[in-house]
Order: sequence, then structure tokens, then C-alpha cells
Amino acid sequence: MARASSKKKTRAKKPKLMDRLAGMVRRLIRWALLGTLALAVFLVAWVALYRFVNPPTGWYLWSESRRLGGVQHEWVDFVDISPHVPLSVVAAEDVNFCRHWGFDMGAIRAALEDGGARGASTITQQVVKNTFLWHGRTWVRKVLEALITPVVEILWPKERILEVYLNMAEFDAGVFGVEAAAERYFSTNAAGLNARQSALLASVLPAPQDRNAASPSDFMRRRAAAIQDGAATIARDDRSACFGG
Repeated sequence: MARASSKKKTRAKKPKLMDRLAGMVRRLIRWALLGTLALAVFLVAWVALYRFVNPPTGWYLWSESRRLGGVQHEWVDFVDISPHVPLSVVAAEDVNFCRHWGFDMGAIRAALEDGGARGASTITQQVVKNTFLWHGRTWVRKVLEALITPVVEILWPKERILEVYLNMAEFDAGVFGVEAAAERYFSTNAAGLNARQSALLASVLPAPQDRNAASPSDFMRRRAAAIQDGAATIARDDRSACFGG
């Protein structure tokens, strides 16, 4: 009788243990879902805030400031930037900027066919990286970039995306934004840049620490000429309509 009673107790303990484990798993799943939801709400609120508030810094800008002991960076509103500048950077970096929703599928397919030798990041993706994330090729950053990019496209007008891009992009070591770049290279301000100067600034991208817009190489001169032609072309068609080009 004692042995039978012992067996019954053992059998009774097993379902209780399984119930506790199942309860722990359910709680973990619930907390994971709540954490994911909280992160999503935070990111959407952060993106929405920067629709109206100018980003004070970004992870890369901050890290470069720490590394160099300071950077040149002065925010300038879109209306105070020469119209040649957005035309030039769109022609150089993202010619379909006004036509896509954050990802240029044609450019992505071309990059895949080319074995990844060319970049396919849109201006919106670069804004997300420069403003909300960090530089690097980790999968975590790429996933977050893919999630945040359409949110930016939904909540920001195209003109705001370009404004933030032009103020957060690096144009030389420790030189961030078009206002600082205009002063650094041409001793003028963002409003005073002409078509040639704007094309030269765009030609610095995406390798600003290896190129100098004030002393361009032959490659940069050829690239700037092509950018200038491209800027004039998109100014004549609807590929600049979203930012008044």
C-alpha cells in the first residue's frame, strides 16, 4: 500500500511541474511580445518627433565628435539650402528618390546581380542609419533599418527626409552637414552654393574621408560633371517634383 501511494504522488508531481514550465513559457512569450510592442511604439514616437524637431546628433556623429575632440556641424533649414544641392545629391545617390517608398527595388536587384559590388541604399535608408542607428554591416542594424525606413517614409514628407540627410551627412572627417561643408570647401554658406560646387559636394559621397571637393581628383571632376548633367535632367522631369526641384 505504501508503494502504491508513493507512485501516485510521483505521478501527481509530474503534471504540476509541466504546468509550471508551460506557465513560464507563456509568461516569457507574453513579456517578449510586450517588449517588442514597446520598442515599436518607442521607435514610431521617435521618428514622429524628428518630423518636427531637428535631430541634435546621431550615433556616428556623436562617436566621431568623441574621437576627434569635436566636429563642424551647423543645422540649416531646407529653404536656406541652394536648390542645386538637393538636385545634386538625388542625382548622385538616389535618382528615383521621388518614386520609391524607401527602398529602390530596381537598384537592389541590380546590386544583387552585380554580386553586391555596388550599393543600393536610398537616401531614406541613409537618413535612418545616420540619425537613428549606427554604422556597420551587422544584421541587427540592417533589420532595424528595414523596419524604420518605411516608417520615416510614412511620417515624413520627402523634403524633410532630404533636409535631415543634408544636415547629417558627412562631407569630410569631422565635417557634417551641407552648411559646414560649404564653409569648409568653398568659404560660403549652403545658400550660396552654385551648380558646380553642389555637384562637387555630391561627388564626395559616399567616401568623404578620402575625397576633397576643393581639390578634386580627375575621377571626382568627371563624376561631378555627370552629377551636374543628371541634376539638370531630373530638374526637367518629375523625379524632383517631391522636393520642388
